[in-house]
Amino acid sequence: MIKPFIYIIQILLSSALFAALVYAIVCAAQNLKFIRKKYYMYGCFAGVVLAFIFAMIQRNTAGLNREYFNIAVLSVNILSAVCFIAFLWNFLKKKAPKFYKAAYNFSYAVLTASLFLYVFPDVFLYPFNFVMAGESVVSTDFLFKLAGYAGGGLIVLLTAWALFKAFFAMPYKPARILFTAIAALTIAQQSVSLFQLLLARRIITVSRYMFHILLPVINNQIFFLYAVLAITVPIAFFLFKKGLTLKEEYSNPAQLRKIKVKARSYRRWSAILAAGCVLSVLSLTALKSYDERAVELSPAEPMTISGDIISIAIENIDDGHLHRFAYYAQDGTEVRFIVIKKNDIAYGVGLDACDICGETGYYERNNEVICKLCDVVMNKSTIGFKGGCNPVPLSYTRRGSNMIIQTADLEKEKGRFR
Repeated sequence: MIKPFIYIIQILLSSALFAALVYAIVCAAQNLKFIRKKYYMYGCFAGVVLAFIFAMIQRNTAGLNREYFNIAVLSVNILSAVCFIAFLWNFLKKKAPKFYKAAYNFSYAVLTASLFLYVFPDVFLYPFNFVMAGESVVSTDFLFKLAGYAGGGLIVLLTAWALFKAFFAMPYKPARILFTAIAALTIAQQSVSLFQLLLARRIITVSRYMFHILLPVINNQIFFLYAVLAITVPIAFFLFKKGLTLKEEYSNPAQLRKIKVKARSYRRWSAILAAGCVLSVLSLTALKSYDERAVELSPAEPMTISGDIISIAIENIDDGHLHRFAYYAQDGTEVRFIVIKKNDIAYGVGLDACDICGETGYYERNNEVICKLCDVVMNKSTIGFKGGCNPVPLSYTRRGSNMIIQTADLEKEKGRFR
């Protein structure tokens, strides 16, 4: 539940806040009669629909290289953002008077579309990771992850809409200055992401010295978002103050009630905005740190090795909990395996590794077996069978009051633990 919550906030918040600001500044530019807000909606619709199409193509075929796709979308996004800022400050008005009005509307439509096209494929694809192959969506684990996913999306949506409300309530001139500052931070973050992709695809190269200078910026892109949130919080205080001191002329009690409702709305949205910013920062710092804390695997339990046979007393593994064992192969490699009683007659026996996540191992939490790497909950009844994130099956036999495992079977799998 925590991972999907954090993931959605991390990938969606920056673009959502920027998109909200674009819409606010477009709505606030009332002196520009030629601006058509419908172009913003066209951009939103086009971005979401195209993102869904590309997400389905990526999931079902191998015909889409995501890195090249991101390079193209980011390039369009950065260029359209720069053009929109230039239009906003009238830098291009004299250079292209005939096309100025159409280009102004086109710039923020493309900007909005590219913003959504960049982030929404991941938003659409992420829920497919909630269920491994062969598992059912009708499970508590799936519902918890879906709740975290929806909760993160709701936080982002409320924070972005509250920012729109606060920004729209500001005077146009200071709003334009703040928008430009936040846009510059967002463009900088996207430029770093684009630079990273271009390096990864070897489209551009830099010297080793320059790479080490840029590496801290590449690894700490999240601080661009923190800077945006740092600017956003004072906007929330501005809206709250305006809600406390709102004074407008009225000629009858009905108009006075409308003013009071408007003031309460300002205070309410300012509280939502401040809460959204604080919760987002806590989610991306403290909550993420808690979620990514190192899980220590339980120590290996004793077993008896006689020749090429491993013997484990049934009474030591008969409690329904996870038990971990370690065998040292002939070359010294530690090969771990786990045992858990599934029912009265069957045991789940497998390597402490899987085909998807490697040899990171499994641990027990609240009587459930969890993959340490991907946090997927194992269905105990399927442990011992191939598929998904299940432990790699390990053959065993029962001989009297002991479980017998062949060392040869572990020797064959020692390559997984190197």
